[in-house]
Amino acid sequence: MTSAGEAPLPPLATIPPDLRSLADYEQRARAHLPAATWAHVEDRAGRGITLDDNRAAFDRVRLLPRALASLAGGSTASTLLGVHHPCPVLLGPVAYQRLAHAEGELATIRAATALGTGSVLSTLSSVPLEQVAAARLQAADQLDVAPAPLWFQLYLQPRREDSATLLRRAEAAGYQAIVLTIDAGVKRSGFVLPPGVEAANLAGMEAPRHVASAGGRLLFGTALTDAVPTWEDLAWLRAATDLPVLVKGMLVGDDLERALAAGADGLILSNHGGRVLDGLPATLDLLPQVAAAVAGRVPVLLDGGVRTGTDVVKALCLGAIAVLVARPVLHALAVAGLAGVAHLCHLLRAELELAMAQLGCATLDDLTEERLFTTLR
Repeated sequence: MTSAGEAPLPPLATIPPDLRSLADYEQRARAHLPAATWAHVEDRAGRGITLDDNRAAFDRVRLLPRALASLAGGSTASTLLGVHHPCPVLLGPVAYQRLAHAEGELATIRAATALGTGSVLSTLSSVPLEQVAAARLQAADQLDVAPAPLWFQLYLQPRREDSATLLRRAEAAGYQAIVLTIDAGVKRSGFVLPPGVEAANLAGMEAPRHVASAGGRLLFGTALTDAVPTWEDLAWLRAATDLPVLVKGMLVGDDLERALAAGADGLILSNHGGRVLDGLPATLDLLPQVAAAVAGRVPVLLDGGVRTGTDVVKALCLGAIAVLVARPVLHALAVAGLAGVAHLCHLLRAELELAMAQLGCATLDDLTEERLFTTLR
C-alpha cells in the first residue's frame, strides 16, 4: 500500500511469472493504489467478522475424490437462465472501477469477453452502461468470439422514474438480466471519489445522502431509510421488465419464499462482502440451507470469499450453480489492467478444471455433496 504522498505504481505492461493466484494480485495491488483507495477497496463493516468468515468457511471444507473416474468429454460449461456459460464464474458488480485503472469497466468487459466470462455491471459504474455494452460487442467482433453474458446490477433509486430509466437503458443496450441488490440501501461511507471518477449512470438523478449530527436524526426518518427497497419495489421491477430478475442479498425462510412468489428468476446469496453489516453468516455456510429450500426452482449463485478454483468446486458441491468474484476484479485491474482481469478469469477456470480432474469429476453435474468432507458437523 502506498503511503500518503507516495505515488502508486503504474499498471504492469506484462504479467510476471510470480503472479499465479488471486492472492498474489491482492498482495501486489496495494502498491498500485493510493492509500485511501486501497482502504476503500478493502473496507469492512465492524470488526470484519463476516469478511473474514467468508474466507474461513471455505477452509473448513475438504474435498473427497472419486477413484479411477473417466474424464472423457470433460467440461466446465453450463446453461444459466437459458444462456451458455463456458465456466460457472462471473465477475460480480464492482462500483467505480476507474478507481483502479483509467479504463475501468471497459477493460473489465473486454477481458471478460476475451475469456468468455459472464459479468455484472454495477449501477455505480464509472463508465456509462451503454459504453460498456458497446465495448463488449466490439471486443467480440474483433476477437471473432461470442459476446460474453452481461447482466446489469440495479440499485433502486429514490424516484421510481429514475429506476425505470436505468432499466430501459439496460434493456436497450442488450443486457441479458437484471440483478436487484437489496442489502445495501443503507450503508456508511466516508470515501470521497477522486476527480474523474463518478457514478456515470446516475447523472442528473438524485443521490440520497445523510450526515448524522448530535441531537439530529441518525438514520430513521431520513431520505436514506425512506428509499430502501421493499417488496413493492420487487413486484414493480418484476412487472416492469421481461428480462430475468435475480435478487442479490441474504434471503432465508419466509423471505426466500416471498421472493420466489414475487417472480424472482434467480437468487444470489450474498452478504455484500462483509462491507455492510458485520456478524452475518458466511455465505458458504448458509448455502446448503438456501439451496435445499429453493430445491431447483430457480438457480442459486454464491457471492463472497471465492478466491480459488477449489472454492468454486466447494460452492457448486453445496448447491450453487455459479459463483461471483468482486474485490479481485479491482486487484487485477490495479495491477495489470485488461491483461490482469483476463489473467484472473484464466486462473480461476484453470484451477477449477484442475480441481475437477483431480476429483474425478468430468462435468459440473458430478460436483455433488458426496465430493466433500466437512468438519462443520
